[in-house]
Amino acid sequence: MTDPAITARVPGNPVRDLPLHDLAGFTHRWVDAGGVRLHAVEGGQPNGPAVVLLAGFPQTWWAWRKVMPGLADRFHVIAIDLPGQGHSERPDGSYDTHTVAAHVHAAVQALGVSTYWLAAHDIGAWVAFSLALNFESQLHGVALLDAGIPGITLPDTIPTDPEVAWKTWHFAFHLVPDLPETLLTGREREYVGWFLKAKTLAADTFDDAEIEQYAAAITADGGLRASLAYYRHAAESARKNHEALEQHHLTVPVLGISSSHGSIPDMAASIRPWADNTTGIVVPDAGHFIPDEQPDAVAAALAAFIAESD
Repeated sequence: MTDPAITARVPGNPVRDLPLHDLAGFTHRWVDAGGVRLHAVEGGQPNGPAVVLLAGFPQTWWAWRKVMPGLADRFHVIAIDLPGQGHSERPDGSYDTHTVAAHVHAAVQALGVSTYWLAAHDIGAWVAFSLALNFESQLHGVALLDAGIPGITLPDTIPTDPEVAWKTWHFAFHLVPDLPETLLTGREREYVGWFLKAKTLAADTFDDAEIEQYAAAITADGGLRASLAYYRHAAESARKNHEALEQHHLTVPVLGISSSHGSIPDMAASIRPWADNTTGIVVPDAGHFIPDEQPDAVAAALAAFIAESD
């Protein structure tokens, strides 16, 4: 691994004080994506089918580090940090998923990719669903992993049963103005660590270094504000999703990936009312963070989905 103190200061990196971690066989890129500078990590087969990967809260592109090598022998693999995430710029303005999706799609185009497959987890899946609604003609297919997508797979009410409430309680907390910042500033590591330990089937899935890495990304340069903004604009994301769905449902192939111990028991069933070509799988022995917990199963599922849909 290259010295992170050096690589964090490469030209074009908008989050220069955050250590930058390398993955063998992959290259860091920064592109202008509709006025927002986004970070991408690119590798694999330049002439192969392009697969774009998006991560969610409280992670960065690093969430896909165990999956990416399993795809690299067949595909052109691109993992992108969303606006406000990792080494991407933390812009002011709206973080509704249609606005963010336009930036992500612009980043893919700026990397020279015209059509692609899309796989996304958690908040990344929020963005991926909205991206598919707006840029369906440039997508081959979309895989959505364990995500409460606003207006789509997210329940209308937050449950109060303690047996399930711990999975979604933070949606309401993140919406409260100012209070999360007051309580979390200086305690980002403890907060991030709770999610990474409580929402995995095996609590030791993430080691201390990984927890520190994700906490540092949220702490750096307005990362906490940006992370909360996705939740604070979730109602607008849901409104825009349904506005688009009134015009057309998705026809691109969609794969819903659930897990045995995740947040959304059946992603495919939740997505199917809005997408005409939906299939689903359940990954065993995993909690919410499926790419970290069962990376080989995720890579195999994505490869099979692409082969079957191509």
